[in-house]
Amino acid sequence: QVQLVESGGGSVQAGGSLRLSCAASGDTTCIAAMAWYRQAPGQERELVAAIRDGVPTYYTPSVKGRFTISRGNVENSMYVQMNSLKPEDTAVYYCNALGENTRECKYWGQGTLVTVSS
Repeated sequence: QVQLVESGGGSVQAGGSLRLSCAASGDTTCIAAMAWYRQAPGQERELVAAIRDGVPTYYTPSVKGRFTISRGNVENSMYVQMNSLKPEDTAVYYCNALGENTRECKYWGQGTLVTVSS
């Protein structure tokens, strides 16, 4: 089992910045990639950014140029630096970890709330 813990959420005004962190613990040997998802009220959960072997592999178009995903100094940890935040970035942000076999290795964090006010 893998446990994912996010931190760094909070409230910020439009144009501000936040950095979210995710740390994995437990039996992390299966993890091949990690990602950030978000879910706004009344909307489906969407993939925001993904990273594999320390290399970003995906950004959703609405965050390109504003968000940066990176690997943490501790193995199986990661960050997302969120700059120029907009009210539409308001959501619960979830950390996700995936293995090569997603049926056996797919984990979610509990989520951290990001609120951006105009």
